[in-house]
Amino acid sequence: MISDNLPLSRSLIKKKIFQGCAKLGGAVCKDPSAAVDFGDEVTFEGVKINTDRFIYILLNKPKGVVCATRDNGKTVMDLLPPEFYRKGLFPVGRLDKDTTGILLITDDGDFAHRLLSPKNHVNKTYEVTLDKSIPKYLTDEFLRGVSFSDGRRFMPAKLEITGETSARVTICEGKYHQIKLMFARYGLTVTQLKRTVFGGLKLDKNLQEGQSRLLTNCELKSLENQKFHNI
Repeated sequence: MISDNLPLSRSLIKKKIFQGCAKLGGAVCKDPSAAVDFGDEVTFEGVKINTDRFIYILLNKPKGVVCATRDNGKTVMDLLPPEFYRKGLFPVGRLDKDTTGILLITDDGDFAHRLLSPKNHVNKTYEVTLDKSIPKYLTDEFLRGVSFSDGRRFMPAKLEITGETSARVTICEGKYHQIKLMFARYGLTVTQLKRTVFGGLKLDKNLQEGQSRLLTNCELKSLENQKFHNI
C-alpha cells in the first residue's frame, strides 16, 4: 500500500490520495490500497517515496537526541526527511544521548544483526575529548583490555593520543557507556564523544549534524562483505 511508507496518519494520507496527490508509475493513483511492488516509482505530493525492499540510511547524529524508535523526547527517527520514512525503521545499535556522529538506520533486521553480533567484532572509531591530560601508558592498557575490580573486562582497544586531552579510540565491542567507562577506570572523564567510523564506513563530512542520506551501493557492499576481525 502507498500509505505504508509515509509518516502521516492513514486517514490524512487516504484523503490526499483521493485528491490525486499520489502517483504510481508516473500516473495519478487515487486508490490508497493500490498494490506497490519493490522498486515501483511512487511519489506523494511531488516527493519520491523509496520503495526498495530495504532502506539503509546514514545519519550524522547530534547531541540531545535519543537512539530509539519512540521516546518522550526527540529521537533519531524524528530527524529523517519524509521521503526516508517507512514502517519498521530502527537504529542499528545505540549512541548515548550526548554522543554525536555516524549512526545507521534501516529496516533490514538481518543486516543489523550481522553488524551488531558480538561474534563479528565490528570496529567502531570515536574521537574523544577528556577533562585532563591523557597518560601515555593508557595506550598499552587499552591494548591489553581494560579490567575492573568487579570482574568486568573490555576487549582490547586501540588508543591513539591526538592531543593533550584528545584521543581516537577504536573498539570492537559496543557495550553500554564503554568508552566512558574505560577512561573512568583511570580517573578521566569524557567531555565530548563522536563516532566517526562504523564497520569501516566513515562519517560523511558533507552531512551536518542532524542530516542524513541513503547509503550508496558501494558503501552497502563494503559493509556486507567486510571481513570482521579483532583489533
